[in-house]
Amino acid sequence: FLVGLELDLSSIRRTGKRAFGIALSGISLPFICGIGVAFVIRKTVEGADKVGFGQFLVFMGVALSITAFPVLARILAELKLLTTQLGEIAMAAAAFNDVAAWILLALAVALAGDGPGEQKSPLISVWVLLSGVAFVVFMMVVIRPAMKWVARRCSPERDVVDEAYICLTLAGVMVSGFMTDLIGIHSIFGAFIFGLTIPKEGEFAERLIERIEDFVSGLLLPLYFASSGLKTDVAKITGGRAWGLLMLVISTACAGKIIGTFAVALMFRMAVRESLALGVLMNTKGLVELIVLNIGKEKQVLNDEVFAILILMALVTTFITTPTVMAIYKPARGSSALTHRKLRDLTNTDESKDELRILACLHGLGNVPSIITLIESTRSTKKSQLKLFIMHLVELTERSSSIILVHRARRNGLPFINRLRRGVWHDRVTGAFQAYSQLGRVSVRPATAISALSTIHEDICHVAETKRVTMIVLPFHKQQWRGEGDEQTVENVGHGWRLVNQRVLKNAPCSVAVLVDRGFGNGALTPGPTATTTAQSVCILFFGGADDREALELGGRMAEHPAVKVTIVRFVENEGSERNGVLLRPSASKSNEKNYSFCTAKLNPEKEKA
Repeated sequence: FLVGLELDLSSIRRTGKRAFGIALSGISLPFICGIGVAFVIRKTVEGADKVGFGQFLVFMGVALSITAFPVLARILAELKLLTTQLGEIAMAAAAFNDVAAWILLALAVALAGDGPGEQKSPLISVWVLLSGVAFVVFMMVVIRPAMKWVARRCSPERDVVDEAYICLTLAGVMVSGFMTDLIGIHSIFGAFIFGLTIPKEGEFAERLIERIEDFVSGLLLPLYFASSGLKTDVAKITGGRAWGLLMLVISTACAGKIIGTFAVALMFRMAVRESLALGVLMNTKGLVELIVLNIGKEKQVLNDEVFAILILMALVTTFITTPTVMAIYKPARGSSALTHRKLRDLTNTDESKDELRILACLHGLGNVPSIITLIESTRSTKKSQLKLFIMHLVELTERSSSIILVHRARRNGLPFINRLRRGVWHDRVTGAFQAYSQLGRVSVRPATAISALSTIHEDICHVAETKRVTMIVLPFHKQQWRGEGDEQTVENVGHGWRLVNQRVLKNAPCSVAVLVDRGFGNGALTPGPTATTTAQSVCILFFGGADDREALELGGRMAEHPAVKVTIVRFVENEGSERNGVLLRPSASKSNEKNYSFCTAKLNPEKEKA
C-alpha cells in the first residue's frame, strides 16, 4: 500500500518520449536477457525445470528488469541529483518501470497459479487476468473519485483528518487485498492498486503516511526483510557452478539495464556521462524486487538456490549504484570563492535598475508571517526592484513522508527553483507567498530543498550562487509563539538546524541574516506602496565592523518604506567619538526626517568588561 501511495501516476502522464523510450528499453532488454538466463538456469540448477517454462521465464524477466522507484528517489536526493535533468528523467522512467513491473507481476502470478502440480487449463489464467483487469478498472473509475472526495473532506482548509476516514482507508486496503487474493492474484497487488487511488495532491496522503509509517517501517517492514533473509539459504550457493551462475545473473542484470538505457539515452542526444549514469541509476533494486522473489518462492516457481542467487543479485546491484554514479557523474556544486556579494556593493552602483535578490529559507508555515514582514519592510521603492527566492527546507529522513515531499519538489519544476504549474501552488507555504507576490507586486520564486542536515547548506549556497543572491535570510532554530492571553510558547526545531545556519554563515557567497522570530509584528505591514502610516519601528545597534555596516545598509533600505521608522544607535568609546564617523546616507527617492532617528551612545569599555 505504501509503495502505491508513493507512486504518482501523474508523473507518468507527463513523461515525454525520451523518458518513455528509456523506460521501455530498460524493461525490454533485461527481460529478453532473462530468457537466456532462464534457459541456462533450468539446464544447470537441479529442480528448476519442475515448473512450467512460461512461469519461470516471466518471473526471471521481472526480477531482472525491475527499477525500485522509492529507493531511486532517495538515492537521487542524497546525491543531489533529484532536481537536475538527469534526476527528472530517471524518476519519470522509474515510475513507468514500476507500474510495468507490477503488471508483469500480476501476469506471472496468474500464470503460476498455485504452483507446480497438475496441468491446469489456460482458460483459468485468462480468467484470472481478465478479472484482474476488471478490478483495476473498477478501482480507477469508482474508488479513485471516492478517495478524492475523502481527500477534499480532509483538506487543509478544514485542518482536520477525521479518524473515520483513516479507518475507512485502511479498511479499503484490506478489502482490496482480499479481492485480488480471491481473484487469484496475490493480495499485495490489491493493496498496491488501492495506494494508487489515493490522490497525491494536498496533504491527505502525507497525513495518512504519518499515521501508519512508524508502524509499517518500524515493525512490518523489518519483519518482512527478516523473513526474506530467513528464506535465503546462501549455503545453497556452493561450488564453482553456483557462483558462476551468480556472476552470470548479476552481469546480465547490470548489462541489460545499463546498455539498454545507455543506448536509448544516446539516441535522444544525452551526454555520454549522463547516459551512463542514468543506466546505473535504473539498475537500482528494492522492496518490489523482494516482493516478486518472495511471491515466486511462495508459488514454488523459484527453488532455494535460484531464490538465493536472485536475492544476492538485488543486493549487489543496489549497493553498487551510489558509488558508481558518484564516480561517473557528479555535478559541480562548489561556490565561487572570488565573489562575495554585499548590500553595500548594490547600493554603491549608479544603476537604479539593479534588483535586490533575497533568498529566504523557512522550515514551515510558522516562518511565513515574519519573513513576509521582513521582506515587505525591505521592499522600498519602485526603482529598487526586489526578486525573492523562497526555499522550503525539508530534512531527508528514513520516513516515507519525505519521499512524498521529494515527489512534490520534483513535480513543482526544474531546475532547482520550482515553477508555477498551471496556476497551482502545491502547498500552503508557496500559496502564502503567491498571495504576497500578487499584493506586493514582488517577483517570488519558490523552491524546495530536500536533503540531509549535514549537506542541506550546500543546496542553499548553490542556489545563492547560481541566482546571484545578495542576501540569505535564515530562520533561527528557535521560534516563539504568542497564544491567547499572551501565553508564550517556544518551538525548537532542533540543534541540527543550528549547525545548518553555522555552515551557511561559513560558506555563503553573500550576506546572511538570521531571523529570530519572537512573535512580534506578524502581519503589521500591509503589502503595497500605498501604506502611509508608520506600522513598524526598527532599531539598529551599530558597534562597527563589516557586519554592522551591512545591517546599516539594510536599515537604509527599510527607512525608504513609508510604513517603517528606523532608529540607529551607535556605540562609541569616549576617546574615539570624533574618529571613524559613520554617515547614514538618506535615500534619494523617499526620505524625510520622520523616517530617521540617529543616536550616539558613549561607551565605557571598563564598565562593559565588568
